[in-house]
Amino acid sequence: MTQATVQATDLMLGISDLNVYYGESHILRNVDLNVPFGQMVCLIGRNGVGKTTLLKTIMGLLSPRTGNIVLGDQPDGMASPRSITKLTPDRRAKLGIGYVPQGREIIPRVSVKDNLLLGLEAKPEGRKGNESIPEEIFELFPVLKTMLSRMGGDLSGGQQQQLAIARALMGKPRLLVLDEPTEGIQPSIILEIEAAVKRIIAATGISVLLVEQHLHFVRQADKYYAMQKGGIVASGSTKELSREVIQRFLAV
Repeated sequence: MTQATVQATDLMLGISDLNVYYGESHILRNVDLNVPFGQMVCLIGRNGVGKTTLLKTIMGLLSPRTGNIVLGDQPDGMASPRSITKLTPDRRAKLGIGYVPQGREIIPRVSVKDNLLLGLEAKPEGRKGNESIPEEIFELFPVLKTMLSRMGGDLSGGQQQQLAIARALMGKPRLLVLDEPTEGIQPSIILEIEAAVKRIIAATGISVLLVEQHLHFVRQADKYYAMQKGGIVASGSTKELSREVIQRFLAV
């Protein structure tokens, strides 16, 4: 019995014995990973070790050959968690998983406002009538309020990243999955994104699974998992993240 199975009622996300292939190439190997309710978990590792593949599998964009992905229902643990391993990406989104992929994937020739409103499609009940953008979005990302009429492609990289996270939050997710949100972004904006993610967790109790290389952001997480050659090779509290682990899995 895996750790993910034993503690499933305490988890927002439980992954156990996950194996994923591209053709006959074995990419993810027996991956176990847990994301508790209301916590941030960071997945670290050098480029090409399988981090993005794992996130795509969680979202249903790739299918595992073996293993199980379980999503918790209620943070009080009263409702039974359910397997989402065979569900489509849109069903996973409506169950409360918000995804910000590497590269952001905002729609460049659509306005910031309409990019945000598209996020409403992920709500369990779908988009209703003339819903507006909640003020909380602008409290987290004030710059977006001044740019609602601009095309998404006209924003800077940092502004596009804020837009992508805000769009994911429009669907009211319970789990936010972020793939390298600070990649190619200037340091001052990195700090703004870090602060916003921490405020999101504190205000809503949302859980976050983060793939990240920026050490300062990694240390904001409650727990880390380190990946190498498609498998989890180390894990623990980020407070105990050692220099050796940093050199092995984060240093260039």
